[in-house]
Amino acid sequence: MSADCHAGADLLDYRPYLERRFHDDFDAWAATYVNPYEDLLADSADRNWDSGRRLAELEADGIVAEVVFPNTIPPFFPSGSLMAPAPTAGEFERRWAGLRAHNRWLADFCAAAPGRRAGVFQILLNDVEEAVAEIRRCVAAGLTGGLLLPGTPPGSGLPELHARVYDPIWAVCAELGVPVNHHAGSASPPLGDEPAARAVFMVETTWFSHRALWHLVFGGAFRRHPSLRLVLTEQGSGWIPGVLDMLDYYHGRLVASASRADTAEAKFGVGLAEGMGGPPSRVWRDNCFVGASFMRPHEVPLRHRIGIDKIMWGSDYPHDEGTHPHTREALRFSCAGVPRAELAAMLGGNAARVYGFDLGLLDAVAAKVGPTAAEIAEPLDEPPPGATSPVFARGASVRVW
Repeated sequence: MSADCHAGADLLDYRPYLERRFHDDFDAWAATYVNPYEDLLADSADRNWDSGRRLAELEADGIVAEVVFPNTIPPFFPSGSLMAPAPTAGEFERRWAGLRAHNRWLADFCAAAPGRRAGVFQILLNDVEEAVAEIRRCVAAGLTGGLLLPGTPPGSGLPELHARVYDPIWAVCAELGVPVNHHAGSASPPLGDEPAARAVFMVETTWFSHRALWHLVFGGAFRRHPSLRLVLTEQGSGWIPGVLDMLDYYHGRLVASASRADTAEAKFGVGLAEGMGGPPSRVWRDNCFVGASFMRPHEVPLRHRIGIDKIMWGSDYPHDEGTHPHTREALRFSCAGVPRAELAAMLGGNAARVYGFDLGLLDAVAAKVGPTAAEIAEPLDEPPPGATSPVFARGASVRVW
């Protein structure tokens, strides 16, 4: 199973999923919109919405089920919704209509392959009451991939994710068993278009995405809602042990300082223990998971420190940085020598548990198309020609974030 794939409708195909009162506005907007993404203009763009092609390509790559994040441009958005800034007050109504149209389309797309797709639905944080209503509607519509949590980057004008204003969202997700997914790229502030800005984005984007972890942890969301689950996707995984150690350090130091009023640090720890409860590493163990897209060779040895039961491998199909069409080679390159039971958990079992996939239903397909443990156990010394995924990059090392 891939815990990180992307899909979306072709631009004009969203129209039937929009409320009728937005049709004229959509026609005017779509007539002048210029798609900024080359991959959505190429012959391969229909991988995003052609259900038959998608199933065939994933099966050929050894993948039997997928968690489906967004990819294409929803109505009234300037870019893909993952990267789009939070809407202004004047933009909110139309953007919200566009995301609801995507969620409706996604429900139909997942229904076209029963048991094979867990669709991740979208909300905006500008109106918490509307977000809660959409969460309930999407769950009723059969979307099992959970919520895509937008970021709150500096300058967004939104309250930070640790704010109690979002508690109704955490409450309904805990009540309904909805995973809260936070995907890389959705929390970075605008940096401009200079070459240096693009390089800085690549260095910083995962850090901005990781912020959701410590915001929800220190904000006490998991203490107030013990069954809430957070999934951090396509942000790497090698950073997790070191960051948990750092967060535990701050937690311990600040909680201890709160009882010593004569210290300068005392004010930073006041109320922290009561608000968030135990140390961050315990919260990770009880409530959090990582969507470990194209897991790299240097990350796999850290799997026990991350938690074997926390890792959900992803291919990132259909992106260039994904492992398609070389998933078998990617797994051999990274995972040769990993015990079979651990492979089974990271490559499917954990995702089945988090997103509700029926392993019995998928077994028959996996027996036909899935890589065998023996295949993955065979080390791969050289990347396949033409492979573009970072999983094959030489010289990669564990990141500090």
